[in-house]
Parts: sequence; C-alpha cells; structure tokens
Amino acid sequence: MRRQTLALGLMLLAVGTYAQTDVWRTDSLQEVVVTGTGTQHLLKDAPVQTEVISHRQLQQYAGKSIEDILSGLTASFDFSENDMSSRLQMNGLGNSYVLILIDGRRLHGDNGGENDLSLIDPHNIEKIEIVKGASSALYGSDAIAGVINIITKKHREQGIMLENTSRFGSYGDIRQHDGIALNFGRLSSYTNFQLQHSDGWQNTSEEAPSQTEYHITDSRNMTVNRHTNWQIAERLTYQLTPGLELYADGSIYWKRIYRPCGHHPGVDVKTWDLQYDNASLSAGGKWKLNDTDIITLDADWKRHAYNYVYTDTTLTDGYVNGRFTNYFPYFPDDKELQSDQRLTNISLKGVFDLPYEQRLSAGFDYRYDWLKAPMRVAGGKATDNTEAIYLQDELSLLDPLHLTAGLRLTRNEGFGFRLTPKLSAMLKLGDGLRLRATWSQGFKTPTPKELYYQYIKNMNGVYLYLGNTDLKAQHSNYFGVSAEYSVGHLTVTIAPYYNKVNDMITLVTIPTKQAPGDLISKYDPIRVRQYQNMEDAKTYGVDVTVRYQTKSFTAGGSYSYLDTEANQYDSENDVIQPVTIDGMAHHKASVYATWNHQFSKSYQLGVGLYGRMSSKRYYQIDGDGKGYQLWRISTNHQIGKLWRIDAGVDNIFNFVDRTPHGLHLGTTSPGRTVYASLTVRFNQGKKISNKYKSNFNSNNNETD
Repeated sequence: MRRQTLALGLMLLAVGTYAQTDVWRTDSLQEVVVTGTGTQHLLKDAPVQTEVISHRQLQQYAGKSIEDILSGLTASFDFSENDMSSRLQMNGLGNSYVLILIDGRRLHGDNGGENDLSLIDPHNIEKIEIVKGASSALYGSDAIAGVINIITKKHREQGIMLENTSRFGSYGDIRQHDGIALNFGRLSSYTNFQLQHSDGWQNTSEEAPSQTEYHITDSRNMTVNRHTNWQIAERLTYQLTPGLELYADGSIYWKRIYRPCGHHPGVDVKTWDLQYDNASLSAGGKWKLNDTDIITLDADWKRHAYNYVYTDTTLTDGYVNGRFTNYFPYFPDDKELQSDQRLTNISLKGVFDLPYEQRLSAGFDYRYDWLKAPMRVAGGKATDNTEAIYLQDELSLLDPLHLTAGLRLTRNEGFGFRLTPKLSAMLKLGDGLRLRATWSQGFKTPTPKELYYQYIKNMNGVYLYLGNTDLKAQHSNYFGVSAEYSVGHLTVTIAPYYNKVNDMITLVTIPTKQAPGDLISKYDPIRVRQYQNMEDAKTYGVDVTVRYQTKSFTAGGSYSYLDTEANQYDSENDVIQPVTIDGMAHHKASVYATWNHQFSKSYQLGVGLYGRMSSKRYYQIDGDGKGYQLWRISTNHQIGKLWRIDAGVDNIFNFVDRTPHGLHLGTTSPGRTVYASLTVRFNQGKKISNKYKSNFNSNNNETD
C-alpha cells in the first residue's frame, strides 16, 4: 500500500507541474557547482551528476538543522537521531561512508562513531552540493557512499554587516545565529555564533521487553534528551596581492546532553550527563598564477573530546593507559574523559589549464589521527597516518563528450598502498538532454575505534563492544548512470546506481565464548558485539527527481528505491549467511510546492508545502523502524531589506512512533510542532572594489 501511495503522490505532482502556464524561464541550471570534480562548472554541464539544494530552497524550507534540511528536501537521506549520533543514511550506507565537507574541508567531530552534525550552523549555509557514489580518487577515505559539501555564506561588501536570527519552537526548541562581517580594504573578518537548545521529549515510557528483565511502562528515559550546544567561529582573510589571498580561522564548540535519572536500576537511572568539547584551527592560502591556474594550501587541526559529567556519586571502573586498575569514586560535577580525538590534515592542490581543452588537478594530502580513550580503547591510545597523491584530467576536446579521469595513490601506515581510479563521462545531446556515466572505486581503512574499541554498556545487563585488529581495509566499485532532461521550466533526472563494497565493516553479534577471557570473567556480558568484515555488501537502486520552477511557483519531488545484499561469515556454524545493512529502507520520497509573491516594494510572501515519507527501515537486531509520512507547511515574510519572519507547522498530521524505548525507531519526531523565527540583517557598506576583491571562491579552490 505504501508503494502505491508514493507512486500516486509523484503522479499527482507531475500533473500539477504541467498545469502551470507562467512563461518565466528558470536559471537554476546556471548554478555553479564544484564538488564533483573540485573545479567549477555550470550545474547543467557538470561532468559528474550533482544534486544542489539552493539558497532559495533553504530559505523557503527554513529547516532548524542540517538533518532536517537533508531529509526534508531529498529522498536519498534518512536519519534516526539519538544522544550519540544522527544515524545518517545515504543510499543504503551510513555516516562513516559519507564524507561531509564544509567549504571543501572535512568535518571532524565524532559522536558515537558518526559526525556531530550540530557543528553545522543551518543559518550560515549558502547552498549544499551532493555527489553520490565513491569519490575516493578526489577526496580520499570516507567517500564511498558520496560527498556532501556544505557551502557557507560569503560576505563581500565593504564596511560592516550585522545579522541575527532567533528561532523558537515547540519543546523548548531555541536556535540562535549571530554574525558580524567587517571588510576594510584588504582585510576581512567574519565572526559567527550559534546556539541550539531543546528541552527534549518522550514518545513512550515503555522500555523494550527484549532489553529488560521485566516489563517497564513508567520509564523516564527520553526519546530525545534535553541538550544545549553553542559554537563561536572566526575567519580572517587578507588579500596580500590581487592574486594571493591568505586566511586563518578557528572555532570553539561545547555541547551538553542532560540525562534524566529514573527509578529502574540499569534502565533509566543515569548518574552522568554527556559533554563534548571541540576546537579547530586552520590556515592557508590561494595563489592565482594567471587567469586560469591556481595553487591552494590548507592546514587543519581539529579536536573532539567526549566526557561524562557526573550528577551523583558513582563508583566506576578506573583505568590507566587503557587497563583496569581499581574501582574509582566520582562525585557530582566531576568530569571523566571518554575519548579525545584529534585530526591534523594538510592539503596542497593545483589546478592548471593544459592545451587541447584540458584541465589538470593535482594534489597531495596528509592526515594524522590521534585518539586517547582510556576506558574505550585497548592500550588507552591509538594513532593513524595516511598520505596520498592524486591527479585528475578533464578533457573537453571531444565536445559534446566531456571526459574526466582521476587516480589517487594512498599509503596508510597499517594497510599499505592502494590505487583508486575514477572515470566519468558526460554526453550533451542538444540543449536539453545530458547523459552521464561514472565508474569509481572507493577505499577506506578501519578507524582506530574499529581496530581497538573495548566498551562496556550497562543496561539491565552488560553489553560488550569490541574492536578487531584483524580487520581488512574496505574497498568498493561504484557504477552510476543518469539521464537529465530539461525543457522549459521542467527538469527530470533518472539515476540508477550499483555500489559493491568488499570487506565492509559492521558490528556483528558473536558468541560470548569468542570474547577475551579476562573481559568475560570480569563483566559476564549477556551480548557481545564486535567489528568484523562482511564477505561482501551491495547497494543498488534508482533516484528520480522532478523539478518545475517559474518566477513565483516551484514544485518538485524525489523518489529513491534502494535494495541491499550482504553476506557475513558465521564462525560458530562455519557458514556464510545473509545479513541486513542497518537502516535500509526500500522506498523513500520527498515532495514540495512553493509559491512566492511580491505584494509591494516592502513586503514579499512565500508559502511552502513539504512532505517526506519512508517505508520500513530494517535492522539486524531489536526490530525494524516503522514507515512514516511527515508533512510540513512553512511561510516566509520578507519586510523590506531589514526584516524576515519565518513561521510554520511541522508534522501537520501529528504522526508519532510509539515503539518501546531502546528499539530502532523509524522517526523520532514528537508529533506536530510549531516554530517561528525573526531575522534582522543590517548592512552598511558597498561592494568591494575590483582592486581588493578576492579572485577565489573559498569553498572550492577555484577562480570565481
């Protein structure tokens, strides 16, 4: 029934779009994109299929977070948020296989093995570019499922710019954004502050019977706990010469998750909150050699620390250098380090125009990972070094055929050398039809956590999670084709794909007798899970997008069909058995329709209707996530150039998943919620003169 519902929705959407008669022609395909090749192309001529969430779409949707934005505006993503992570899924693969960039640089901030997406300020996003499929040849590790590039707003006007956005919603939801831009001559500064808070909510007070000794219906565990996080960031740029720009930036981030204390030992009695302390420093430059050639250098250092902050006197395990020593008492407000992760990344890149309509990109990357986790990693500390060189050649000589070929050589200290190639082709057939094809390989080494993890989870019983030093590196083969057709105001894209991941790493439940004897005797776990390589894993499907846009009206939608296959060796029974790739849903869709009208010089109204839906999500243990449909209405009110008001209702039909706490949820939505925000932007300045205007777009290492 759900399949028919999704198909019917898309059919109705298509009928509605063809009924429009506005003769204004959209220029959305004139958008410049960079992520697919690392160089600039018009969206319609990008050699690699790229999906864009534009500034106009972001303003209309007015999402409160990056999770809200991605899941609401494209069918390729899904999330099921909890305290530790967002559980991002992209075309069947999880967060660890998706590379997330901010202005072309890697996001770093681990939450339960996944990136902490709260580091991204949704009010400071100019647009989002999404490239699906393995992109290791250009971007290295973590880019097996694809790349998400968050491109932030740029403030180029001379003088002073002040902006403030204050958003309030149900369940004590508060989102605050403040920005100050200063541009004087060659020197530019942008200071950004963001704050996010929620009182949290509880969708059910029933605990999962499979995880408790008796039936609990009055648990105090929350579906989403009360939490607060803030971040302050600064970026300085200096135009040393018309062709040379230098920059430095840094940020400080803090997050606290407040956990309720209940009355069921081992289930909802929590004597510590969770706290995260992040910091980052970056510096680099962009040197334009001539009208076409450019060299960039970026050096990044990022830290992510995860702590317990005790709220009651607690006797817990004491560790020195990763080894248990004795039981140790902690008192209220004491802080205990769980993990401290630090990343150093250096990237050198050059882009050069060559004879015969060629563009060459070449670069060197160095990455150093350092992890300290006294309670969670065998030995207490772990490190990892990776170096890589890469080349990419874009050839336009055979117009209308455009070819892109890339190759990366990676050396990892634990897993040696690996070549990862990529080949893309685009064929232009007239003004309206683009055919694209990509074959690419991905490569990802095990993380220090996957190799050395040793974590005990108490929940009315002991659950033991183990790393595995026998893990193999993962590698993949991705094949994707797409057909994009544009006529008038309408654009339709169909993109089937196939992604085969060899030696994919996942958590597997193993017999207790296979765990280390000292841990078994000490903790007597009722379940042991260990990181292991699958024999093979495949994800395949098709993405369909439809977009119709006029000057005042936009409608569209996307549908994603996904299937997966995976096999795992069962050492206890000496057989290969099929397993589920966690979080997989066969059908997902999103639809939207927006209307804008300028009533006067000082007032513009925008109205948007959005729907997102998913079929059942499958998991290896503890049950599956329910399917859902969530609908949202948003309104935007632009008052002059200074004021903007956004207000709307999310989850209009009040869908709530009441699955018992502790089981995988299809969605954590609390039901119908309302929100409103006010944006004030004051700009006292003018466009920067050509003498000092930067020749570079800081998100892509390419010329403007």
